[in-house]
Amino acid sequence: MKKTLSIIALSIIGFGLVSCKKENQQAATGAVAADITDSAAGATNLAPTNAAPVSAETAAVAPVSNQPLTSVALSENNFDFGKIKKGDKVQHIYEITNTGKNPLVISEVKPGCGCTAPDFTKEPILPGKKGNITLHFDSSSFDGNVQKYADVFANVDKAPIKLTFTANIQP
Repeated sequence: MKKTLSIIALSIIGFGLVSCKKENQQAATGAVAADITDSAAGATNLAPTNAAPVSAETAAVAPVSNQPLTSVALSENNFDFGKIKKGDKVQHIYEITNTGKNPLVISEVKPGCGCTAPDFTKEPILPGKKGNITLHFDSSSFDGNVQKYADVFANVDKAPIKLTFTANIQP
């Protein structure tokens, strides 16, 4: 009987520690998100606010840039298409501004699934200039609410930059 109670008590304590760890990670992510807003310009820094931890496996496949680092701002990093009909092919253009002192080079944009195709400014974006990243979404395979993303690899400190969009797919 004592063994059973001990096992139950340890299980409860273990579960409590795991759930606290998740809350602390979410709180830390929220703190980072608050620090990246440029209130003077009203633009958001491109550091991802909900980026997954980089594992050794992820780091090995991420494109490496040999360009000097720069900083950027997005007009937005999340877009809502609202209600669209199943089978619609929609797109959204995310405007990116080079706010740093070195040319911005976007080396790759990797969508999270095959339903999303990227286009982006291929030539270097000079300081103070703007470029575009367009995400094309094919809703044929989806129903209801969806959220998709693409990772933008560029010569910025906190790459990849995560762009997201949502849509409510109607029959």
